[in-house]
Amino acid sequence: MPDAPTLSPSTAPLAEAPFYLPQGSEVSLFEQAQRHGLPLLLKGPTGCGKTRFVAHMAARLGLPLYTVACHDDLTAADLTGRYLLKGGETVWVDGPLTRAVREGGICYLDEVVEARKDVTVVLHPLTDDRRILPLERTGELLEAPPGFMLVVSYNPGYQNILKSLKPSTRQRFLAFDFAYPAPDLEARVVVSESGVDTETAAMLVRLAGRIRGMAGADLEEAASTRLLVYCAILIKAGRPLREAVRAAIIEPLSDDPAVKAGLSEAIAALLG
Repeated sequence: MPDAPTLSPSTAPLAEAPFYLPQGSEVSLFEQAQRHGLPLLLKGPTGCGKTRFVAHMAARLGLPLYTVACHDDLTAADLTGRYLLKGGETVWVDGPLTRAVREGGICYLDEVVEARKDVTVVLHPLTDDRRILPLERTGELLEAPPGFMLVVSYNPGYQNILKSLKPSTRQRFLAFDFAYPAPDLEARVVVSESGVDTETAAMLVRLAGRIRGMAGADLEEAASTRLLVYCAILIKAGRPLREAVRAAIIEPLSDDPAVKAGLSEAIAALLG
């Protein structure tokens, strides 16, 4: 049996909402989508803040959140539920999607294209005017209450043609294109998440900009905001700058010695 999906129920009030710095109109767009029962697709590179944004919005709206990290073995049953043996009895256990529908919460499928194809079949009735979730194993037909919202995300720059959403699926969602924050905003995020000074944060953002210019040719992925925060945390903890950069940025980005050497040279030129 495949591993159970990674999920995280959360009902944090607005005062406990995870820090998120808006880049544009994404907050109001999310609120309008939730208010009108519209599903939402977030597109953007790894570590640019998609998951943090959804967690922030769930807390802002006071809704339970079920986050599922999709993977190759994720099936429709992992989302909807299955019968399990408990105490000598066979009982039905709801999956995270079913829980979100029953509770009128948010179900967030991170990197949805990684899941098996039968997952999108289950999602289709929830992403049109029916807003229903058929549970064939129990004979139930759940109608999504007004609070329920389905949010999915993926990284279109990383996925290949064999792992992409079909146009017929994409057109069931509102979509928002996430990108790395503008330099001034990204520096503020790094300061808030790590506690480093503004000058250090700005330097790390400039470093990320240099590396992102190499993405596509030498790198599969660019330096994410998440990695900048990791690096800043190490610096704040007293690790030497170059050691922190290597551990938090260079090594996570590549295993290729030539690519790592190129990154090191680019960074050394910037740091002086």
